Amino acid sequence: MSHLDYEINKELGECYLFMGELDKAEDYYKKAAGSNGVHPDPYIGLATIAIQRGEYDSAMALYKKAHSVEVTDKSFAGMGLILMETAKKNEAFESFSDALKINPSNMVALFGIIRIGHEAEIVDQAVPFLENFLAIEPEKHEVRYSLAGCFICMDKKAEAVEQLEMILEMDPANAAAKELLEQI
Repeated sequence: MSHLDYEINKELGECYLFMGELDKAEDYYKKAAGSNGVHPDPYIGLATIAIQRGEYDSAMALYKKAHSVEVTDKSFAGMGLILMETAKKNEAFESFSDALKINPSNMVALFGIIRIGHEAEIVDQAVPFLENFLAIEPEKHEVRYSLAGCFICMDKKAEAVEQLEMILEMDPANAAAKELLEQI
């Protein structure tokens, strides 16, 4: 099978997955995976389908298979999701951290790390990842707002106020930032 066949099957898999047609998506991802073992994407797609079906063990095996082909932020983030869903918070935090070391803009990993930071009361460990992200994408208000929330949890009100004021400077109508600022 040619590289073009691989690309077509992978794209069709992604399209069907996006439309929620899991069986068709699975068929095309399997064709793509069978056509050449040098790309992690079909395995990541199959793992995503497994997660949506609640088949976490199968999904984890597929992420590990993707990992064996190529270590990517997507496979780390996917494994983090499974670990988070199966209440393995520390391992999930580590997996999300590894994803963010490869790609500081991986939103799945970023929101996972924020959630675990709050649930496991380790927001101080999440903060550097939020700051790294904002160094790249300073306009992302949701992330800056989350950072302010982390600072509040850490009892660093001045830092929280600074973040909220930065949001309001760029977006004066941001209701959430105004409300949180008033609460502080």
